[in-house]
Amino acid sequence: MDKFVPYEKLSKKRKRELDLKRRNTWPISPVTRKPDDPKAYNRRKTQKWRFDDPVSALLLYKRFS
Repeated sequence: MDKFVPYEKLSKKRKRELDLKRRNTWPISPVTRKPDDPKAYNRRKTQKWRFDDPVSALLLYKRFS
């Protein structure tokens, strides 16, 4: 049987091993999530119009050619 050694006195390597054993993965993220603020400025939303309409992309291509 191993002799009891307090956690504070363990080596860094041994502490790491024990921590890995104690740590378990969660099926869902425990971080609290909330929906985005609809009034906040969103860069992705404002540039979305460029890629939605292929006709406007052709017009812009002809205009700058």
